[in-house]
Amino acid sequence: MSDIDIDTNGDPGDAALRMALRQLRRERMPDHDLWPRIAADIAAAPARTDARPSGASRFAPWAIAASLLLAVTLAWQLRPMPPRDGEARLLSHEAQAMTREYQGALKVIASGTRADATSNPALRELDASAAQIRGALARDPDARFLLDRLRHTYSLRLALTQRAALS
Repeated sequence: MSDIDIDTNGDPGDAALRMALRQLRRERMPDHDLWPRIAADIAAAPARTDARPSGASRFAPWAIAASLLLAVTLAWQLRPMPPRDGEARLLSHEAQAMTREYQGALKVIASGTRADATSNPALRELDASAAQIRGALARDPDARFLLDRLRHTYSLRLALTQRAALS
């Protein structure tokens, strides 16, 4: 650091700065090699037989409890909701009313013709499908999609019956 050449131009502050720089601490090498002592300390340390760090065994019960709480919370939030009695009754009444209307329309159409379900396999299939859907609605009265399927099946059955009556 003494090699630094500062242009002082006769300024006494620069001379003081140069003197302060010369008095800064110089680099020096350690008095002895530190590695042998570190190696000796490592060798003297008791060997751990436990594979887990000491902090992991301390927090394991808390981690298990948190995982269990998370699982219970998710199961509670994702559980299927029971049907509300009013809504299930409404769907059931709607399905029954639809069935009565269908049977009435079918009687009106069938009265003018001799077309019946036994003569046409498509009509038998649609009647069997409607019966299966009504059975599923009885087991799960809250299933709106089943009511839509029943409506679709009845409309297909009526259209096919009308077509048979006109031919």
